[in-house]
Amino acid sequence: MSMPVISTAANPISMSQAITDLIESIALEETALSHILNAEGEKLQKVLAMDTCLEDILRVNETVASMVASVNDLEHTLRDKLEFISNNLYYPSRE
Repeated sequence: MSMPVISTAANPISMSQAITDLIESIALEETALSHILNAEGEKLQKVLAMDTCLEDILRVNETVASMVASVNDLEHTLRDKLEFISNNLYYPSRE
């Protein structure tokens, strides 16, 4: 997986471009969170495929549940950012 690249402009950017950049950054964060959730799912599948005791499975399940809860919190933050943008920053031009 490669790191996301956000280009920067040498000149001041327009309000429209700033909003686009904010939405793009939210989308990149969403992509990163989906990779984290996928990795947690793979971790759980790997542990279940191994010959492990119930205690180990439950311990791994706790770490996965903790990560999913953290991702959920970040999802709420991203939703709040997007709502802020849509409610306060977007003013379509009347051209």
